Amino acid sequence: MAVNSMTGFAREAGATGALSWAWELKSVNGRGLEVRVRVPPGFDAAGEDARRQIAAAFSRGQCQLTLTLAPASSSPQLRVSRDALQALLGAIAAMKLPDDIRPASLDGLLSVRGVVEIEDGGAVRGDDETLRRDLSAAPGRLVAALAAARASEGAALHAVLQGQLAEIGRLVEAAETCPARQPDAVRARLAEQVAALLAASAALDPGRLHQEAALLATRADIREELDRLKAHVEAARELLAADGPVGRRLDFLAQEFGREANTLCSKANDVSLSRIGLELKAVVEQFREQVQNVE
Repeated sequence: MAVNSMTGFAREAGATGALSWAWELKSVNGRGLEVRVRVPPGFDAAGEDARRQIAAAFSRGQCQLTLTLAPASSSPQLRVSRDALQALLGAIAAMKLPDDIRPASLDGLLSVRGVVEIEDGGAVRGDDETLRRDLSAAPGRLVAALAAARASEGAALHAVLQGQLAEIGRLVEAAETCPARQPDAVRARLAEQVAALLAASAALDPGRLHQEAALLATRADIREELDRLKAHVEAARELLAADGPVGRRLDFLAQEFGREANTLCSKANDVSLSRIGLELKAVVEQFREQVQNVE
């Protein structure tokens, strides 16, 4: 099973009556699962239902859910109230106007309050049954779309992590077969160091120096570090093939990789081995950064 990423984005939009609506859901990295919901006043129930669906679908990531509502038409609509206009005309016809007052004009009648009404798409109400039903149906599709987006990015992430594990394995093998680790090379290097110390001071005890050199050689052995690094590589590969969220366990392994790489560098007593250790640390750091995206 491919790993899932914690980052993704999904949008679900539609129109109900005179209103257009849009759900937007995005997620980024997080230590656990955190869901934040922003909905217009009166739509808290729809927001809480969507929150429950998100919590049931994902285990990690910071998720931000937003609902926006707007009139479906961008320009206001004008409506003439024929009843109000007829009532106004009837009232005027029943009146006897003085000779110095002109009859009412059409523009004057239309300016009377209540005759012309401006409709801006209607009030946004959370108790509209059709709107409530449409808004409740959308989050299921939204969550499925986000899951698909996270899975798609996770597939690419899976390939990157596999490549980094392969590189870690290659560097471990290079350290294991490094000529500087061969017994003859170690003995020659220690013998050279002992000879230099004896040449600098005749008072030094050659036997004691050889004992100290042997102890240093034992402490500088990186066999245990190499074995643990191999075991960690295998464990990481098993996690990448496992079912369910594995991000936390991969993060733990990344920390273990870092400890072993640091110890290997500190024990390296040769330039070539030090170079391998530094390369290993760089790849381990890249692996650790990528693991932060895994659910």
